Amino acid sequence: MTASQAPVRARAHAPAVRDPAPHDAPPAPPPPRGPLSHAVTAALESGPPTGDPARLPGTGPVPGTAATASADPYGDDLHLALHTCYELHYRGFAGVDPDWEWDPALLRLRAALETAFLAALRRDTAPGPDGSADGGAGVDGALRELLVEPVDSTGVSHHLRDHAEPWQLREHAAMRSVYHLKEADPHAWVIPRLRGRAKTALVAVENDEFGGGRPEMIHQGLYAGLLDDLGLDPSYGAYVDAAPAQMLATVNMMSLFGLHRSLRGALVGHFAAAEITTAPSARRMAQAMERLGAGPRALLFYTEHIEADAVHEQVLRHDVIGPLLADEPGLAADVALGVRATGLLEDRLGAHLLDRWRAGRPALRRPFPDAPPDAPPDAPAAGRDGEPKEEGP
Repeated sequence: MTASQAPVRARAHAPAVRDPAPHDAPPAPPPPRGPLSHAVTAALESGPPTGDPARLPGTGPVPGTAATASADPYGDDLHLALHTCYELHYRGFAGVDPDWEWDPALLRLRAALETAFLAALRRDTAPGPDGSADGGAGVDGALRELLVEPVDSTGVSHHLRDHAEPWQLREHAAMRSVYHLKEADPHAWVIPRLRGRAKTALVAVENDEFGGGRPEMIHQGLYAGLLDDLGLDPSYGAYVDAAPAQMLATVNMMSLFGLHRSLRGALVGHFAAAEITTAPSARRMAQAMERLGAGPRALLFYTEHIEADAVHEQVLRHDVIGPLLADEPGLAADVALGVRATGLLEDRLGAHLLDRWRAGRPALRRPFPDAPPDAPPDAPAAGRDGEPKEEGP
């Protein structure tokens, strides 16, 4: 049996279905990757916030506009800092005072990080010379681009279905856990910002994402089962420190759009784009799981999405975006931004994965033990399930 034919599972017998991931304990703050993320982490670990809007405890003055403007808007440091700030609005962190969520100094820094990131998204999804990305036609055009897949597509799910080795499938699962263990949570922020038919339809989609009244079918919990079937750590936040900036940016985009009422159109556009592209991708991922011998819970996560998301994309296009723009036509440009920003960041993530894998190199910052030995110099080699190996004497 070759490496590519070996079963992907690391456990001979998967345990019974576990309690859904939302009941997991909060993770520890992730290790910083530069001065901005260091400032955030040092502040959170310094104790309760002081409320001083000008200083972050443990680091001194709040990093200013120059510090955030000079950072790579798609880079590791900015996105880990932003992700850590955003997590205070979700589960928080073990040992971190919950009052940090609304600390004025940390919010000042978060706002500067968001400004840099949003400016880059707007710049890189700007309309062409014909202005086709603006207005209602821009929304229709952006969505049409997603509805037809080229017959010669060669994306990440195609690679995993046709060529991937087990360690690549496990890397992909670990990386995507940064989002899927809180799947649909970022989109819930937009509910109070909508009204009428658009609100009713979006809540119906969210209800499906949260299990339709069945706790055992909440998609976050299904993904925890997928991770467990693949021999990976299903704990919330377990692979944030291993995820590259390209993955963090896709999740940060959702939080950015969701937490700002002014960006409600962008969040709706993102949600529609994600649902449109999920069903065909999920079908290929289910085939990849079958080819590599993954367990039934790993398969279930993707088969659950094939039919559900095909329905969801219709609801979002016709019953959410349509009524939203009928009521608020001025949001059309932001809806198009959400659609195109989703494509931009997914393309960046896909390019990172395929470039690394086709070169026989791991894509995680903490490679798994069965991956080629290509750990970056600032990250320790990984042991079982991605945990750092203990160094010898």
